[in-house]
Amino acid sequence: MLEPAYQADVVIVGAGVAGLSAAHRLTSQGVTVAVLEAAPCVGGRMSTEKVDGFRLDRIGQLLSTAYPELRLAPGLDGLVLRPFAPGVLLHGDGRHHRVDAPAGARSARGALHAVRALASAPRGMPGPRLVAASRRAASRRATFRVLPGAGQGTVSRAARAAAPLGGAVDQARLGAALTRFSTVPVERLLARPELPAGQSLAARGLPARTIEGFLRPLLAALLCDPALTTSSRCADLALRAFAGGRLCVPEGGAEALPELLAQTLPTGTVHMGVRVTSVSTTSVTTAEHGEIRCRAVLLATDARAAAELLPGLRVPDFHPVTVVHHTTDEPPRTGSALLLDADRGGPVAHTAVISEVDPSRAPSGRALISSTVLGAPPSDLETAVRTHLGRLYGTPTHRWETLAVHHTPEAVPAMPAPHDLRRPVRLLAGLYVCGDHRDTSTIQGALHSAHRAATAILKDLGAAGSMHRADPTPTAQAA
Repeated sequence: MLEPAYQADVVIVGAGVAGLSAAHRLTSQGVTVAVLEAAPCVGGRMSTEKVDGFRLDRIGQLLSTAYPELRLAPGLDGLVLRPFAPGVLLHGDGRHHRVDAPAGARSARGALHAVRALASAPRGMPGPRLVAASRRAASRRATFRVLPGAGQGTVSRAARAAAPLGGAVDQARLGAALTRFSTVPVERLLARPELPAGQSLAARGLPARTIEGFLRPLLAALLCDPALTTSSRCADLALRAFAGGRLCVPEGGAEALPELLAQTLPTGTVHMGVRVTSVSTTSVTTAEHGEIRCRAVLLATDARAAAELLPGLRVPDFHPVTVVHHTTDEPPRTGSALLLDADRGGPVAHTAVISEVDPSRAPSGRALISSTVLGAPPSDLETAVRTHLGRLYGTPTHRWETLAVHHTPEAVPAMPAPHDLRRPVRLLAGLYVCGDHRDTSTIQGALHSAHRAATAILKDLGAAGSMHRADPTPTAQAA
């Protein structure tokens, strides 16, 4: 019996979200795919540790219901996203200040109406599926509420004026600016002059207090970049997603997204524990199974692993991320809000009672508080984080139990200006690369790069004639 020399149309190296998403797009078009992963499980950096009934994300990047690829990527129809309370909760000047995203506010007048301060506590809400969350997000207006801190009574008008957002007029300007972000076409954002994000904030026409007290801590959380050296275009995309959707996490932990992608691929597509040692346009060589021949190879690993297989690829710098998980039976009363430190008075960039956002992440009767430290962690991390959280939440933390500390030195590829948001995914006919290091350093970027790579592969596979100078020669094998 004669069989072709290739054993799959496309071999994908890496079973992170980019590789798995690309596999879906290719198999849906009748292309045979083999996904090879050296690790014992899928997901790459989107991993979740299980400890005594808790689900603890190692990096915990924030997602947004406004990410287009979460709706467009095949295989994610069953994904359940748990949204945070609308907007964010700022801690500044010893108080909590509520900032809601402006989806639905379509004018400066509407934004001004929406920023009236309310002395009420944020309420958690159950996390719906993506479509329902997106619809609700689209119906909300910008609101800014000032909440009393621990041991404080009703907030005075003077206290509101001293909020990180400034006074009512400043808040209205912020609401109008975020509203414009939610509707501006992406192409227009990408055509703007490019600067480091921190420098570009001054050009927003907003007061310095609003920039320092809100935009800086928000962008640091969204970009995992406390110094804000990230390209202003990437920052604009992050603000657009914040303004047009809801921050959220996958139900059950970060690993739920790649696991869903893997489970919905054809049986036998994904192969775990297979270490690739070299690649070419027509084959990959593995440590365990020798050579696997194919018509095209897609590298979907992280940037460093991709460069080890293709030495010409550039390895970017990275933003380190440390996530500290605590538990207590008396959770702080911030509901499902994402809490940011407007004063930047400690190592914690953002924190949340994540079990209020996604109850599946903690056993009944226990609260899970997950806190993120950006950049190099302090030497006294545990003490510094615990002290900072006490100030942020306004509650004693000395009895909180530390469940895990996850430090990832190369958590998020850096995107300094100038940054090419559409780095080539087609290196040459038969050899492709995708991942968040080819796009933006977000889940949206990883999925979008996979979309671009799959499109390029399908175009080349469907081209007349061979992709290469010579097709693999059929060989006679035993029936």
